[in-house]
Amino acid sequence: MTFFEHLQSSTRNDRAQLLDAPIIAAAMAGQVNRQHYLTFLERAFHHVKHTVPLLMACGARLSDEQEWLRTAVAHYVEEEIGHHEWILSDIAAAGGDAEAVRSSVPDIDTEILVAYAYDTVMRKNPVGFFGMVYVLEGTSVTLATVAAQALRSALELPANAFTYLSSHGSLDVEHIGDFEALVNRLERSADRRAVERSAQVVYSLYGNVLRGITTRLRHEHRRQGRPGDRATGGIGAALARELSKKRASLVLTGRNVAQLDALAAELRVDCPMSPSWLPILATRVLRENSWRM
Repeated sequence: MTFFEHLQSSTRNDRAQLLDAPIIAAAMAGQVNRQHYLTFLERAFHHVKHTVPLLMACGARLSDEQEWLRTAVAHYVEEEIGHHEWILSDIAAAGGDAEAVRSSVPDIDTEILVAYAYDTVMRKNPVGFFGMVYVLEGTSVTLATVAAQALRSALELPANAFTYLSSHGSLDVEHIGDFEALVNRLERSADRRAVERSAQVVYSLYGNVLRGITTRLRHEHRRQGRPGDRATGGIGAALARELSKKRASLVLTGRNVAQLDALAAELRVDCPMSPSWLPILATRVLRENSWRM
């Protein structure tokens, strides 16, 4: 068994846990809204912009005996430079504020992921950074192109809003082949252990980044809910979430159509197996039935 095959086997459960994130199934089914996608892109920007600095730091800390690996790192730098700008372009094309994202502070989940990568390179074994490369590129190969197609259809956004996902789906197919050849050349057991451990941790941390997308939006919806709303208010939304988990068919009513649509989208992400959600404006219901009052 090659080391790459061992790496695939030893991280199988970690990979399955990441792929179990609700946002992935929802994206593949086209059951996400534009805000979900923009939040994903914002989080992607805040870790992708560190890829080249991390690769450069990794190359600088390799020993003379690892010169062959430094050459590979230099190739990765050439391939990865500027990709964070693609994400900002996608954000603008999807109707988001790219410059606000550029100057924003990352969410905690993404910041922890990036901090772990720097800690691996600067304090531990720099070769361990390739564990992160394995997770992110492997995930792209599995999901990116298909997700881009599903999202474009569901969100009705232009093709230039999916540059990052579409390009990485195809680019990373080639990269993962290069990665396999690279890690199979690692001879020192300490280097192999560092890559394996890093991959296991990054699967968990990147899973948190993806799960945090729905968590963040759920919290924002709760803060924005008004006492007069039914489904979009705190109690009504909480009740809708609990009933949805029990696979109940729901009629969501409230005064704010945007919040109703957002709650319906959230329920599709968190409970994709629930039968149905039907958002209805409460003011419309009252107006159409006022003769009964």
